Amino acid sequence: MSPRKKIVQAAFEKKKLNGVVARVGLVLDISGSMRNLYLNGTVQEVVERILAVASKFDDNQTLDVWIYDNEFSRLPSVKENGIENYVAKQILNNETLHKFGRNNEPLVMEDVIRKYTKEEPSTQPAFIVFINDGGVVKPTKKVIVESSTLPIFWQFVGIGNSDFELLRKLDEMEGRFVDNANFFHLDDISAISDENLYDHLLHEFPEWLQAVKSKGLVL
Repeated sequence: MSPRKKIVQAAFEKKKLNGVVARVGLVLDISGSMRNLYLNGTVQEVVERILAVASKFDDNQTLDVWIYDNEFSRLPSVKENGIENYVAKQILNNETLHKFGRNNEPLVMEDVIRKYTKEEPSTQPAFIVFINDGGVVKPTKKVIVESSTLPIFWQFVGIGNSDFELLRKLDEMEGRFVDNANFFHLDDISAISDENLYDHLLHEFPEWLQAVKSKGLVL
C-alpha cells in the first residue's frame, strides 16, 4: 500500500467510514485566475490526492472529473493507471475545452446532479470535492438548497485569498432538507499535508451520511 493510501486508510478509520461506498466527483475551477495552478502542477497534484479518496470510497476506484469557468466540461473519469499527466493530456492539451474565463458554478453543479441522479441513479451517495479560488456566484446558493433532498454532498475547498463570503455562511444557509455542504479555506493547497487535507475533506461527510440515511435518501 502506498504512503498516501495508508494516510487515507487512517483518515477513514478515524471518521468511522470504513466500508462506506460512495461515488466521488472532483470539480475544478478553471477560471483565469487558476491558470498558474494548472501550469505549475498544483492541479495535477490535487487530482492525484482526491483520486486516493475515490480509490477508497468507490467500488470501481474511479474519480469523476469536471472543469468549469463560465462554461463546463465533463472530463474522462480517471483511475490510478490513467493518472499520469492527466491534467496536461485531458485539459491543457485539449484545445476544444473552454478554459480561463470567468466563474459560473450553477452550470457545472447542475451537470453533476444530472449525472448522479438522472443518468446514473444509484442508492450510493455522491461525495463531490469542489475546488474554487474566487468565491461563487450568488445563484449557487439556490442549487445547494434545491439539491439538499438528493444523495449528494458538496465539499467546497477555497484556495487563495479571495472573498468566499457565501461559502463561509454554508452552515447558516436555511431552507435545506439536510445540511448538504461544507467549506474550508486553504491559502496554499500544495502546502497542506495529506493528513490534514483528508481530515478536512472528510470532516462533515459522516454527519451528513447519518442524516440522509435517517431520512431514507441513501441505504
